[in-house]
Amino acid sequence: MLAVLVHAAPDASAHASHAAVAVSCAGSNTISFSPGLSLTAQRTRIGGSGAYSCLSTDPALRSGTSSISGGGWNGCFFSDATTAEWITWNTGEQTKVVYHLGNVQQVAGQAVVLIVGRVVKGKFKGRTVASPGLQIALDPLKCASKGGVELINGPSTLVIA
Repeated sequence: MLAVLVHAAPDASAHASHAAVAVSCAGSNTISFSPGLSLTAQRTRIGGSGAYSCLSTDPALRSGTSSISGGGWNGCFFSDATTAEWITWNTGEQTKVVYHLGNVQQVAGQAVVLIVGRVVKGKFKGRTVASPGLQIALDPLKCASKGGVELINGPSTLVIA
């Protein structure tokens, strides 16, 4: 699995209220593409969900579930999309992450996904987020088919720094 974390300085208000907080989560995501990913990039809508178990410097925060939506130009070998992930933590707090940088590559049935974003609302506002993962496509030959890869799912991580 490829894991990259890009660190950017949080804004002053986020730094003051969350200076010592970091979260690392492992879980799984299911992501849908409409139309499906194909060999050439095309405008697509993205939807999905995730569930995570977490380790945090905040002892009350142990897990989260998410809803994912967005869109842009996507294909099996290219992604230029903006995606939002709303995370609801087990504490009842929420975090909205916007991902502007994404890389989705379909290689031998494995969708290698790396997205980097920023918390724009809620808990951890101003923090950088990386979400690398290796997700399995049910039929890797679908990249070359008319319908493309409409669904990928599998393990994912969520790192908030």
